[in-house]
Amino acid sequence: MANLLITGAGGQLGRELKYLSQYHGGHTYHFLPRDSLDITDEQAIDTQIREHDIDVVINCAAYTAVDKAEEEVALAQKINATAPGFLAKACANHQAFLIHISTDYVYHNGMDRPLVESDPCHPQSVYARTKLEGEIATRTYAAHSLILRTSWVYSTYGKNFVKTMARLGAERDQLRIVYDQVGAPTYARDLARAILQMVKDDQYRKNPGIYNFSNEGVTSWYDFALSIFTWLDLDCQVTPIRSEAYPTPAKRPAYSVLDKQLFKDTFGQSIPHWQESLWACLDEGLTAE
Repeated sequence: MANLLITGAGGQLGRELKYLSQYHGGHTYHFLPRDSLDITDEQAIDTQIREHDIDVVINCAAYTAVDKAEEEVALAQKINATAPGFLAKACANHQAFLIHISTDYVYHNGMDRPLVESDPCHPQSVYARTKLEGEIATRTYAAHSLILRTSWVYSTYGKNFVKTMARLGAERDQLRIVYDQVGAPTYARDLARAILQMVKDDQYRKNPGIYNFSNEGVTSWYDFALSIFTWLDLDCQVTPIRSEAYPTPAKRPAYSVLDKQLFKDTFGQSIPHWQESLWACLDEGLTAE
């Protein structure tokens, strides 16, 4: 039995955790969206963890507007880098365990084979840099913490690539999508399920550290979009383009496939293929928000 606090509970992962919590009884859950807990308020964090006698904090809160972060540097720094340090300090002070969500963007190291946790990190955007700084703060102040690096997250909830493609594919006859950025999508429900399984099995405390997690398989944004249109039966012609034909303020890694073997070996969990999970998500139906 654990007493869990979930920050950023209004986001994709937070909402998937809340949905799945009904199937993981026995625990006490405190789902705190942004308007209920400001994670940049150090005192508020400490008070919540202390007053609710929290055992596990799952930090789903993040500044994820990758391009906008190039302009809102201070805000991204505050949410992605400083706030995890506050959480880590409070967890250490009150003997709570911190599970922190990070990103594949921290790698961006030019390698062209599946990335392992020990690979060098060379973040090349404000978003990526602040997320790596958040990891460092987490490990610095809470040695007994667990960091999950994930990629291309989508869900039935919130704003994400799947929902954007579903909307644009219905509105337009043609779209141009980059094909030279390769990775693996992550269905937020699969990530949420993996986290709750770790808590259920009580394996998280014995295995602190950094782990990669995404769905199995490899794809490009172009092929990902094609799969979405195929499943939704949308008649939209998709033209593959290079990244330089679609410039963005923030640099994206060309290769971002995560090696999940350490996670699978450590926690004994299997991970679904990205296509299987995409079908499950689309079959579930996409929410309006």
